[in-house]
Amino acid sequence: MRDNGPVTSATRQPETPASALPPRLIATDLDGTLLRDDKSVSPRTVAALAAAEEAGIEVFFVTGRPARWMDVVSDHVHGHGLAICGNGAAVVDLHGGPGAHRFVKVRELARENALDAVRLLRDAAPGTVYAIEQTYGFNQEPDYPKLHMEIPDVLLSAEELLGPNGPLPDEPVLKILAYHPSIEPDAFLTLARLAIGERANVTRSSPSALLEISGPDVSKASTLALCCAERGISHEEVVAFGDMPNDVEMLTWAGRSYAMGNAHPDVIAAASGRTVANNDDGVAVVIERLLAERGQAPSTWA
Repeated sequence: MRDNGPVTSATRQPETPASALPPRLIATDLDGTLLRDDKSVSPRTVAALAAAEEAGIEVFFVTGRPARWMDVVSDHVHGHGLAICGNGAAVVDLHGGPGAHRFVKVRELARENALDAVRLLRDAAPGTVYAIEQTYGFNQEPDYPKLHMEIPDVLLSAEELLGPNGPLPDEPVLKILAYHPSIEPDAFLTLARLAIGERANVTRSSPSALLEISGPDVSKASTLALCCAERGISHEEVVAFGDMPNDVEMLTWAGRSYAMGNAHPDVIAAASGRTVANNDDGVAVVIERLLAERGQAPSTWA
């Protein structure tokens, strides 16, 4: 289940103009992108996703969410049923429905790297507090705020949680969550990347100063590249959507990419195109246009 070997490059190497190739895969972020702010999937978006699958275009949900939070889209899984979770740390089969998912691939954060990241960021930004996301467990430090929709299993220091005597010593670590109560979010991201260096990949998807720390080569882009390589799909045949810094690598890698109307400035700079905001069904708007270009747009779309 674990995969720590070489990965397909997530650096885009254009060979054929993306517009010359029909899309074979749609990769979309969830929060702030596919989902509206109330965390719903609009009827228009549901219809667009189904039509894309019917047209032979695979749809991958690519999210920072853990697998156990994927019930929001479990009713909209088609075909392969796979989703990329934890910013690329896991590929999950959602066919079983909420609470019955299966991990297909795990790209863990080595505990030595995790402990180094915790130590280095504590030194660089005193006051940082942590939570640890594992395949099936979620634990946090006592001072970590209530930022998530669940109660942690254990309250201990990050060093204790990651140590050999921690609560789940044999369960893979998918990512560390690092929160600071006063540093500006983008400044915290820059500081953490400088402090941690190549020991881990650091990104963010929250509007608060909450960072997500994964294995050094783990990102949405690199795991998506693996999934595409397994299917014989090139990056030029991928259309990607996103709104926050954790989407930047994926949008840069994909042949065609769209920043949402509500996207972070770094995302707008990285994407090859732009659509309307998540609350205005920006993903559906683009899918409808792509299928119309192929003569496959249903007349029932709004």
